[in-house]
Amino acid sequence: MRTNHDARRTDLLDRATLVLNRSWRPVHVTTVRRALVMVFREAARIVCPESLSTFTFGEWVRQPVVNEINAIRSPSVRVQAPEVVLLSHYDRVPCHEAPFTRRNLFLRDDFTCQYCGWRCTNNHLSVDHVLPRSRGGMTNWENCVIACVGCNARKADRTLKESGLRLLRAPARPRWTPYLTLRPSQRMDSWNHFAPDAKRRKA
Repeated sequence: MRTNHDARRTDLLDRATLVLNRSWRPVHVTTVRRALVMVFREAARIVCPESLSTFTFGEWVRQPVVNEINAIRSPSVRVQAPEVVLLSHYDRVPCHEAPFTRRNLFLRDDFTCQYCGWRCTNNHLSVDHVLPRSRGGMTNWENCVIACVGCNARKADRTLKESGLRLLRAPARPRWTPYLTLRPSQRMDSWNHFAPDAKRRKA
């Protein structure tokens, strides 16, 4: 059985870490666990968001722990979980569209019903076609939104005008970003130094 300390450490190691390329542009998001492995193998360096100084693994281990809540401890090491790392070699910027998947649709709409604004778990949400498929509606970014079970049942096989429902915002194809696979609440405030659009959305 895991102790509270072990559970907290596992959660911390699975937390998101921003990955920058050599030109300091965000290209990916990984876990703290993977980021530490990359730095240990000298494939990346840890970035201090406040000073923009970079550190090797050995240098980072010798840095004082600023926030005990975000400290990773082992019998011999106590180190701050990195929030940003800088790649040593990779210098390209991804240039592709966000794939249309159910999970990406949930992330685009922030697990929020686009009719009533109720934010909840995906067990209470479903995918709704704004223009019903029976009316020729397509399954794509521009015609699909997340809706709670109640609103989806209320709309049924009708158009917005017929159902009397209104969208919170028009559905659109999102641009690819390194944060595509994250909910806004998983994004770190320190990432704003490198990408303003990473700012955490307030509930």
